[in-house]
Amino acid sequence: MQNTDSMHPTVFNALHTTNQEELEELYRVWADNYDHDVVEVIGYVGHSKTTELLLKYVDDSKAKILDAGCGTGLVGEILHEKKFKNIVGVDFSQPMLDQALEKNVYLSLGLADLTEKLTFKDNAFDAIVCAGTFTCGHVGPEALSEMLRVTKTGGYISFTVRDQEWDRLPYEKTIKELEEKNLWRCLERFTTDYNVVEGVNCQLCLYEVTA
Repeated sequence: MQNTDSMHPTVFNALHTTNQEELEELYRVWADNYDHDVVEVIGYVGHSKTTELLLKYVDDSKAKILDAGCGTGLVGEILHEKKFKNIVGVDFSQPMLDQALEKNVYLSLGLADLTEKLTFKDNAFDAIVCAGTFTCGHVGPEALSEMLRVTKTGGYISFTVRDQEWDRLPYEKTIKELEEKNLWRCLERFTTDYNVVEGVNCQLCLYEVTA
């Protein structure tokens, strides 16, 4: 596990909250400075890595894409720059969504808890991007089943898992069980940069929905 002594204090707090209320309050206070702190201070690149991987497989700019755990819209900005317009963002923090709204890159934005059943219909999206959300104290592997449900057969799910969470929670077991049920198949999975300045890596995964 990473030595946390040199970790940005708000990042440290985000990874060590003990309940949903603490996490919501942290992001309420952090929202205005989030982009600066994570991109410029700690060198977060998870959003770009995850989106770039998805775009290797999705080239139709009309594709309907869910940005799951969209935060302030870092993924949405990249997709918008690549001429994707049909982007839906959800996050559990309204102040973070307010920041995303100002970027004017989403078709729609809404509150959602990824640990619970989503309000979207089955097969609603051509693809999902989930960057920086499968991490300590946030969302666990149980959310993958719902992401599969709302993605069309033949669609793609691109996501990061912070390395220490990959080791701590049953991501490998959950992913394998979904593969054994023939619900999806792995196209790519490898270790890559996550927070560059802090020297943190992640597992970067891209799966194709098969049922």
